[in-house]
This record gives sequence, structure tokens and C-alpha cells, in this order.
Amino acid sequence: MELVHIDDSQDARVAAYLDIRERDLVGRQGRFVAEGKVVLDVLLSARRFETESILVLENRLAGLEPVLAKAPAGLPVYVASSETMDRIAGFHMHRGILAIGRKSQPESAADLVKALPTEALIVVLVGIANHDNVGSIFRNAAAFGAAAVLLDQTSCDPLYRKAIRVSVGAALKVPFATFADTAELAQTLDIEGFAQLALSPDGKTDIRDAERKNRLALYLGSEGEGLPQALLARLTTARIAMTRDFDSLNVAAASAIALHHFSSGKF
Repeated sequence: MELVHIDDSQDARVAAYLDIRERDLVGRQGRFVAEGKVVLDVLLSARRFETESILVLENRLAGLEPVLAKAPAGLPVYVASSETMDRIAGFHMHRGILAIGRKSQPESAADLVKALPTEALIVVLVGIANHDNVGSIFRNAAAFGAAAVLLDQTSCDPLYRKAIRVSVGAALKVPFATFADTAELAQTLDIEGFAQLALSPDGKTDIRDAERKNRLALYLGSEGEGLPQALLARLTTARIAMTRDFDSLNVAAASAIALHHFSSGKF
């Protein structure tokens, strides 16, 4: 670990941290931002992704020693005052802890599915474009032992800064892959022996009565539109029963209920 004090927000060594909010919208050339102590701990502990550098508020450094001890040798740790760090980020950084990670080579959904164990619960997201929901679903997936999350191309990137933060680092831990064609994915899951269950307010079976399977893919769709009708017609559907005068749950809350119900409980 190499401590480097930064006094100038335009220092080239911290260029990747500049104007975080604006640059989140246009991408970071294969990089992502991890924010906060817990997320940094997951990034350094899981080591699914390479860490390029860390930027820390000077008064947070002492409390980070156990986490920073997990950093690979030679990793630069930049230290800045509150004023300098705020100028770098473009807004007040009250957490005072950032890291730059590098995305790995994308794995295809088919390859990820084929590598899963004989007993596996996975989550399939279709049209989940809200970063808070994606982050929360990853957090739930980690909590209840899901083996992977698969996202269609209209769902948001789980490595978006806010999604990582909301997931409390689970997006850096739970394996995931994206897919282009839902019908093709469903066929792959059939071949690999996965039962497939789609959650919908109009599902035919109460989730409490749905049978647990050793290999199960749980489909979740966007709030409002839900899953495509063509997909619902193909898959077994289930609903989470609730009072008659209420429409539906937030998709993240629904994922927690479903994942808890179908989890093996072997934690």
C-alpha cells in the first residue's frame, strides 16, 4: 500500500475520480466507482474485480487500516483534505472513501449458467432500469444465497456507482452476466435443467404454494409494465398474495420475499 497525498484536484493521478455524478452517466472506459467503507471492504476481499486506486479523506484514514490491509501490494492510496476531495468529486463527499475498480471481460449468460452448481437459485432481471432496485435485488440475492443474477440489456449496469452503493457491495460479489434475447436465455435454462418461475401480480400460483427446485431461475420484471406477455405465456407464473385493495410490491421487496422462500436455508 502506497500513501500519496493529493493537494490539487486537477492532479492527473486522481483524474478518474473527477466529477463523479456527471461521468456516471456516460461511462468510465471500463472502470467503476466504489463508495464507502463497507463497499471498499467487499471490493478488496472478494477480488472479483481489479482495484486501480483508492481515494480517502485524510481524517478517515486511521479507521480504514483493517480494510486497507487487504489491499494488494503497491496499490496507490490517495489521501486528500475535505476541500480537495469535494473539488475532485464535484460535490460534498461525506463518506470520504472512494475507489476505482476495473471491469473484467464480460462473461456470457450462457457460459455463466453452464458453470453453476447442480443446486442453484438464480435471478433473471428483465427491464429493471432503476439503479436503486437493481442494487437492492443484488443485496437480496447475496443475503439469500443466489448463485447469480442475469440481466437483459435494458436493465441498468450493476456496476453503476449508485447500484453498487445500494447493494452494499453485493454487486461486486454476486456473479452476473447480461443477455440479449430472453427467449434464447429461457431455452438455455431449459437445457441446463432449470425450472423457471416468473413473478407477476397475476401469477397463477401463490408463491407460498410454489414448489422448490434444486435449480430454479426466478424472473422479475419492471414495475408498471412487468414481464413481457410472451414470456409470461411460456413460463410458470406465481404471485405474492396481498390485500385486494393494493396493486403490487416494489420489485426489490418482491425479490426479497421470493428469494427467502426459495432459498435453501443452508447458510
